Amino acid sequence: MIKILITGDFCPIQRIEKLVLSGNNEKVYNDFLPYLQNNDINITNLECPLTNENNPLLKIGPNLNAKPETIDALVLGKFNLITLSNNHIMDHGVAGLASTIQLFEKNKIDYVGAGKNLDDASKIFYKKIKNKQIAFLNFSENEFSTADINHAGANPLNPVSNYYSIKSAREKSDYVIAIVHGGHEGYSLPSPRMVDTYRFFIDAGANFVVGHHSHCFSGYEKYKDGFIFYSLGNFVFDWPDERNLKWNYGYAVNLLIDENRLSFNLIPYKQCLENPGLFLLTDSEKKEFEVRLQKLNTTISDKDLLYKEWVSFSGQMKKSCLINFECFNSRLYKSLRYRKLIPGFLSRSKKLLLVNILRCEAHRDIAIESLKS
Repeated sequence: MIKILITGDFCPIQRIEKLVLSGNNEKVYNDFLPYLQNNDINITNLECPLTNENNPLLKIGPNLNAKPETIDALVLGKFNLITLSNNHIMDHGVAGLASTIQLFEKNKIDYVGAGKNLDDASKIFYKKIKNKQIAFLNFSENEFSTADINHAGANPLNPVSNYYSIKSAREKSDYVIAIVHGGHEGYSLPSPRMVDTYRFFIDAGANFVVGHHSHCFSGYEKYKDGFIFYSLGNFVFDWPDERNLKWNYGYAVNLLIDENRLSFNLIPYKQCLENPGLFLLTDSEKKEFEVRLQKLNTTISDKDLLYKEWVSFSGQMKKSCLINFECFNSRLYKSLRYRKLIPGFLSRSKKLLLVNILRCEAHRDIAIESLKS
């Protein structure tokens, strides 16, 4: 039997970084550590460069990085394949990515999903395990880390090119695993677009599609002959402003391949709540987790219910989203506008214009290139 363990976002900052730098690597994993043993391959998503570089990328959102010494935690966890296609891997530029890759090479750790340009970032990683060829692909939704023809970065989510990559992998291997970094932060369900895309990847030839990025766990489904896990949640990610049931609970998935029979085990845990590090759930916590997970699975399996939840979530985000399109961008203005203490500047005709620019692929292409320049 082939055993492949996949986890969500690993970001060794804050209290986790302190644990590793003080030589307490075992306390990163605690009673989860036995689950990292005896697998044919362990995979995690590195959500920040491991670098001393201090050259923050010009972007929206935080620029993350951890000390190079934190790779010791990856070595202890026997992680031998790291996914790099995510929205933070370029947070300290080309030098930050390069120094991270050099660390991997020094420690004989493989990686997939990022590179010196788009061709390099989109390379498929192949691994021969027990006489079976396994292909691993890694994509992420397009943010500031995305690679292009001439620039280093992360392999982008692009269903057309991703389709051809999966098809090529299918022709050259026995099994295909696609790992995708995407979704809506804090939202425990996939959007209808995500469901369509991830199912399309199964149609293209993937056996498993595994997601993360939303910082909370989502449900899973069996689709045709494959399995889709929409979000594993955070793996090890200590963030002081987010210590709650969403941010701090997740699960790892152990993919099992036995004589052409595909199955899996889930390993739920909590991480970085009162204490830093990973901890298995108690019996009562596990029962609560299973109830929440089943509710998510039920929603995902019901197209109408999933769409209803998506509309509800979009409605909650509407006010803050529209404010981003206003003429002014100061914190004070946003605060006053959010409280409706001053009028907005988005007329009905301006909203229609923005809808057309964002919805139409041709208009959106021009808008993105214009804003990037």
